[in-house]
Amino acid sequence: MPSAQLPRTVFAMDPVHVPRLFPDALLARLRRTAELDPTLVVRDFTDPAAADALAGADVLITGWGCPHLGADVLAAVPRLRAVLHAAGSVRSLVGDALWQHGVTVSSAVTGNAVPVAEYTLAMILLAGKDAFGHRERYRTTHAFPSPAQTAAIGNLGRRVGVVGASRVGRRLLELLRPHEFEVLLYDPYADAAEAAALGARAVSLEELLRGSDIVSLHAPDIPETHHMVDRTGLALIRDGGVLINTSRGALVDQDALTDELVSGRLSAVLDVTEPEPLPADSPLYTLPNVFLTPHIAGSLGNELERLGRIVVEELERLTQGLPPAHEVRHADLIRVA
Repeated sequence: MPSAQLPRTVFAMDPVHVPRLFPDALLARLRRTAELDPTLVVRDFTDPAAADALAGADVLITGWGCPHLGADVLAAVPRLRAVLHAAGSVRSLVGDALWQHGVTVSSAVTGNAVPVAEYTLAMILLAGKDAFGHRERYRTTHAFPSPAQTAAIGNLGRRVGVVGASRVGRRLLELLRPHEFEVLLYDPYADAAEAAALGARAVSLEELLRGSDIVSLHAPDIPETHHMVDRTGLALIRDGGVLINTSRGALVDQDALTDELVSGRLSAVLDVTEPEPLPADSPLYTLPNVFLTPHIAGSLGNELERLGRIVVEELERLTQGLPPAHEVRHADLIRVA
């Protein structure tokens, strides 16, 4: 998109996100790269007040709260050449019409992977020390654990199973490297050589579930992964094992997982569930072997600026005639979120 004229650009998202994604200094950098009215944030592509700006727009900067981008959007934005998504997945956002029209699509999903992987690493380390269990026991006993009670804990040589060499999965594998874990990886698109390069050993899903002390899920939510960890799979995890899910609740059979957790056989760290949030009477809110958080692993607070920065960098690349660094291709959606 090299041009002497700055690309006409429009925000399309819930307006509440704009100042968090693009704080003042970053917004100033964006306005040096694009012709942009920062006060115009579109949530309805049929809004007459936005019609003129959309009719002349080359680029949409999208985010949470953006409507689906289908054929109607192409009618409203006939010059559209690029969609730069300041969030994660574009699977449900971008319709077939845009792909067929040849619109370039880029996503800040790589930036969103960073805090998810960091959160997951923290949970793995805490789970390996049984920190959550010891906290619960300490509340009631007010006493330090005996050597017998700590004999089975620790992270030295702990076997961690990572399900999915997604962007989050790969970032997590990178963060695991300095620690003395044995790491297993299941991903149907990653062979033994690629897994080894990532610091892991490639195994089947069954072998990973059966052989891991801690199982962490990082697969995309696509039809092929729906309930990929079902009742049979959960039964393979050893007694006392820990399941961590920071991906999507639909990867796990929620009823089967609840049964395992109520029984006390397994523990879990769940940042996502199915449904989300869980019903108010779910036992997972109060079980001592469940650490439940409200979908906080992804970018929040000051982490959102990282996503905005990726978008600004992408637009700078496009204006220089360079390919986007974080392009999403339609063909890739069969295996990514």
